[in-house]
Amino acid sequence: MKKEQFYVTTPIYYVNDVPHIGHAYTTIAADTIARYKAAAGHEVYFLTGTDEHGRKIEQTAQTGGETPIELADRVVVKFQDLWKLLGISNTDFIRTTEPRHHEAVSEIWKLVEKNGDIYLDEYEGWYDVRNEAFITETQLEEIMKLPEESRPRLEKIKEQSYFFRLSRYQEPLLRHYSEHPEFIKPDYRRNEVVSFVEGGLRDLSVSRTNFSWGIPVPDSEGHVVYVWFDALTNYLTSLGFPGKTGDFGKFWPADIHLVGKDILRFHAVYWPAFLMSAGLSLPKTVFAHGWWTVEGEKMSKSLGNVVDPCQVVEEFGSEVFRYFLLREIPFGQDGDYSKRSLVSRVNGELVNGLGNLVSRSLGMIERYLGGIVPEPGEPSESEKKIESSYGETRLQVSSDLEELAFNRALSRIWEFIGLVNRYVDSEAPWKLAKQEGEEKRLGTVLWTLAESIRVISILAYPFLPETAQAIREKIGLSPDISAENADWGHTEPGTSVVKGENLFARIKEEKD
Repeated sequence: MKKEQFYVTTPIYYVNDVPHIGHAYTTIAADTIARYKAAAGHEVYFLTGTDEHGRKIEQTAQTGGETPIELADRVVVKFQDLWKLLGISNTDFIRTTEPRHHEAVSEIWKLVEKNGDIYLDEYEGWYDVRNEAFITETQLEEIMKLPEESRPRLEKIKEQSYFFRLSRYQEPLLRHYSEHPEFIKPDYRRNEVVSFVEGGLRDLSVSRTNFSWGIPVPDSEGHVVYVWFDALTNYLTSLGFPGKTGDFGKFWPADIHLVGKDILRFHAVYWPAFLMSAGLSLPKTVFAHGWWTVEGEKMSKSLGNVVDPCQVVEEFGSEVFRYFLLREIPFGQDGDYSKRSLVSRVNGELVNGLGNLVSRSLGMIERYLGGIVPEPGEPSESEKKIESSYGETRLQVSSDLEELAFNRALSRIWEFIGLVNRYVDSEAPWKLAKQEGEEKRLGTVLWTLAESIRVISILAYPFLPETAQAIREKIGLSPDISAENADWGHTEPGTSVVKGENLFARIKEEKD
């Protein structure tokens, strides 16, 4: 049977700095949905990468006494190494300095130009160096209201520029938002974008002459392509564009672009307008998540509170970091990172919840049955409740993941884990093991625990892949997880289990 295709992307990350918690958050979220879809039987394409052009890169490199490509080559390794550390399952890693990307950008430029949407004019105005974007008068007024230390670095620029007829796409964009409410998520972000577009769109400068580190505009000496026109095209490049067969034919349009809320406008206004002009299909959904503060404060180098994902993983492990980021807040909203909250989640949910259930259940199968899963007897109401609850949880978690409601899905999984832990307490296998004539009942309870652990490994896999695979190894199963064996009842009597080491180590909580 032919598999359904699923294409998910992260933004491509700017190489002017090392990866931080925000980069990790988006990529872990994308990895989670990619793993869920793959386990459900989809053919998945998962793209991440780096954005390596622009004036900011050129300036940062000059300040550091290196060339832009030397800067890019040095920093890109930090992203690639972090994704390995976090167990990220990306299909491809795109760099905008690759020849394949230059070809794709040149081609989409030519398509847009052929459609009459690019023209040469002169631009004068304020330029946001950090976001590589020109600033409107309205935006300038808002920026000047910010505290001085929070304002972006602005420069006054006057230069010849190619412009994209963005104004032509105001009504087509509004029509698309109306006809496809799923295009921008969460809903409140869609409302922000609609309001922005309804306020009127001005034509967009899409070339620069005040720096040289970028892709040359086709047939126009001295102009380089605007970094966002360049960067957004990466989603096509990876699939083999300008070729229209192969991966492009299979996976485009993208199912989900995951982005931070600060770059939503580029993805939900500029990108679909470029695609419309080029005659290409639009992505199905652009989902914007929130920002992370640290201990209630905005992350900044000056405060010295920037969270280094590598350090967190070194201290707590990648699975703990993944769990905390996805569990702590609803995806889409802003969140606060604190070590205290992370430790509380680890001890209260990972150690006391999942870890304790696996450890004591498999320990009892070893102690009372020599480590062999028994044949179950007729289920009582208690076992039927566990099976029924799993069926409901499985459907709810699947629905939550379709909506990228990661924290809600994890909450449901841990409710099921809590139910199974209470089942252990109420059935008390340690008492059954001492009573004559209760061997069959003991076997039913311990089989139910083994089966509960098996299905929990399936539920937890997208979020905690290494943990799920470790659980399956303990219960004598292949690490491969698919929807084919997700129904209740697949644990084979006679299977050998091994309690082994605990899944998670308790972390000492700091005193006030």
